Amino acid sequence: MFYRPEDGHGLPHNPFNAIVAPRPIGWISTIGADGVRNVAPYSFFNAVAYTPPQVMFASNGAKDSLHNIRETGVFCTNVVAHEMRDAMNKSSTALPRDVDEFAHAGLEVAECETIDCPRILGVPAAMECRMTQILELEGEDNFVIFGTVTGVHIREDCLVEGRFDVTTFQPLARLGYRDYSVVERVFTLDRPDD
Repeated sequence: MFYRPEDGHGLPHNPFNAIVAPRPIGWISTIGADGVRNVAPYSFFNAVAYTPPQVMFASNGAKDSLHNIRETGVFCTNVVAHEMRDAMNKSSTALPRDVDEFAHAGLEVAECETIDCPRILGVPAAMECRMTQILELEGEDNFVIFGTVTGVHIREDCLVEGRFDVTTFQPLARLGYRDYSVVERVFTLDRPDD
């Protein structure tokens, strides 16, 4: 099968997200200038640089997260453990802007250290970020938000022999359609130049 996106795929469901998978989920927490807390999962999320450490996430639509980041210039990325999948899913509900989404999803709040923003208590890791740029992409309402990491929280039980061990919490990953996966098995490959 071959198709050009502008001509359509002819399938019952768009295969694009299923092809680009698995994708890590950035559970993005923000706060508006009005003090209303927001949290939402984004599967177009990743690390983009080491020095300084930087991350990005993409928003299809000008959602509350984007609005809050434009107002405050900060956000926090929270890692989604398998055990938190139901709360993460609940936080994807489209709600009015004045609703505290932490309360809606039943999440406990923790304060960040380097930015004025909430984070999710109990996640395996969270990264406090200062927005560096927002790019508007081609298409209708497509945005990419970049941020420099200013602080990192790691849950102690996720550190094994000095390494952040994803098998201790099984991170959730997004596949295509409504499908998800978890990391359960890890293997190591040495690089040829090591």
